[in-house]
Amino acid sequence: MINEKPARTTSGYSALIVLFLIIATSAFLLVTAGAMIKLVSILTIIASGLMALGLFMVAPNEARVLQLFGTYVGTEKTPGLRWANPFYSKKSVSLRVRNFESDQLKVNDLHGNPIDIAAVVVWKVVDSAEAVFEVDNYEEFVAIQSESALRNMATSYPYDAHEGEKVTLRADPNDVADILKHEIQERLGKAGVLVIESRISHLAYAQEIASAMLQRQQASAIIAARQKIVEGAVGMVEMALDKLSEKQVVELDEERKAAMVSNLLVVLCGDKNAQPVVNSGTLY
Repeated sequence: MINEKPARTTSGYSALIVLFLIIATSAFLLVTAGAMIKLVSILTIIASGLMALGLFMVAPNEARVLQLFGTYVGTEKTPGLRWANPFYSKKSVSLRVRNFESDQLKVNDLHGNPIDIAAVVVWKVVDSAEAVFEVDNYEEFVAIQSESALRNMATSYPYDAHEGEKVTLRADPNDVADILKHEIQERLGKAGVLVIESRISHLAYAQEIASAMLQRQQASAIIAARQKIVEGAVGMVEMALDKLSEKQVVELDEERKAAMVSNLLVVLCGDKNAQPVVNSGTLY
């Protein structure tokens, strides 16, 4: 594996001044000196022009990977005008933070339910040598491996908790984001890429089962709401019977208590408002 190392370069401004002085001196000698000196001056000007090819610019958050006839010699990250061997080839690699958003992928979750899922990955290059030499195209590598990791992660967890699962895609976005980030980083580490953050940007049941799953979610919500209503109704009935007995408002036998409990539960647990009925007879 080829790892990044600093290149040996010098300030381009100093090199530019030196080259200017050499060319100016050679031009002066070319006009005033003899034939032999003129020949030397011409060769010096040609050599200076060749040396000027070693000047190159490095922008902030940019790296220049230098090679000499196919051999990696180092990476220059110092911003500004730099000078190196004019025979070096110089490949620019951006070190800026970048975003990648995957397409909406259709995969099956842990329970085999088809879902549509997409993710946003925030990444940057931290090792320019690995990014250039270890993979053919690191940007394409990031895209393909991120989608592959997303598919693998989506098939390992359920969309929703139906059997007491601890981590689900819908209910635990932070845990899922950490898992996805770790899995993508394992795949991209060999390309000199650091994954800063990864998040699910789209998550839904596939269209063919969306309506059925919505009904299932609604049924679960209704059942949970009914459980709360029943718990509250039983407590209110119990409190009503205790208050009637404590204040000795009326004495009820077991049959009348059962009827009262039944009526109160119907009123408290019913979907619609109960219709009041006034009892004009006696209690018994």
